This record gives sequence, C-alpha cells and structure tokens, in this order.
Amino acid sequence: MSWQKVTRTIFILALVALVIIQFIRPDKNAEGYESVTLFETETRTSSKVSVILKENCYDCHSAQTQYPWYAEIAPLSLWLSDHIKEGKKHFNVSAWQQYSIKKKDHKLEEVLEMIEDDKMPLWSYSLLHGALSEDEKTLLLQWAGVARLQYRHQLEVSVK
Repeated sequence: MSWQKVTRTIFILALVALVIIQFIRPDKNAEGYESVTLFETETRTSSKVSVILKENCYDCHSAQTQYPWYAEIAPLSLWLSDHIKEGKKHFNVSAWQQYSIKKKDHKLEEVLEMIEDDKMPLWSYSLLHGALSEDEKTLLLQWAGVARLQYRHQLEVSVK
C-alpha cells in the first residue's frame, strides 16, 4: 500500500470519527444563577466579588455554566464537560448547603491557596477568558479570608 493510500485512509477514518463524536452530547449545567444564591448570601459576597465569581469561577464550580459557542463541537464539548465535572467535584458552590461547617472552612481555605498560587482559574480557562487581575485576586483573597472567619468562629464555639 502506498503512503498516499495510507494517508488518505487515515484522513477518512479521522473525519468519520469526528462526525460520529458530534452525536455524543454531554449533560449541561442548567440550574441558573439561583443555584449560587445561598453561597453568596452566606459568604457575604460584595457585588464586585459576585461579578468576579460569576465571570471566572461559576462556569466550573457551580450548576450555573455559561457555555461558549465551541461547547457544541466535539471533542471540545467532551473536554469542557470533563473540566466542569472535575471542578464541581473539588468545589461546588451550588452544593454549599450540603457542606458541613468544617468543610466550608476548608473549601474557602483551598480557594485562598489556589488563588495565591495562581492555580485558579486554570491556565486553559484564562487563555480563553483572560486571567484575574491583581485587583481581582486581592478582592477574592480578602472576601474568602473574611468569609472563613465566620466558619472558624463557629468551629471554635462548637468545640467549647
């Protein structure tokens, strides 16, 4: 078999596979912004922090995702779905009411660490949506630090 035939066969098979995977549709988050209301109320987010969270965090860390146009194209749709599932597995603000006080404190501690270490948002998300500015990071760090105080206080009171 000539290299041209092999190349053409590989190209045709890849094209057929690409068409077939277009029919695989991952489930989407569709609960809407209401799913984060308890989290924002309990952690006392300011309007500025709320906007930062909505624009940079909720897509992967809540049941409220704003899908970009490329979310309809496989394999990108599958990749995005995996990112969202993984993000919600680690920190899901839509499930905030299900977390214990200790877990809420720990999750906010992780938020602080991830922002301080520039691990969140992921580089792939920042590449497409832009990175957090230093002012935005500062606001998030201040908010999460203050929000953590109420849970730490509740933990101290429960121990006594």
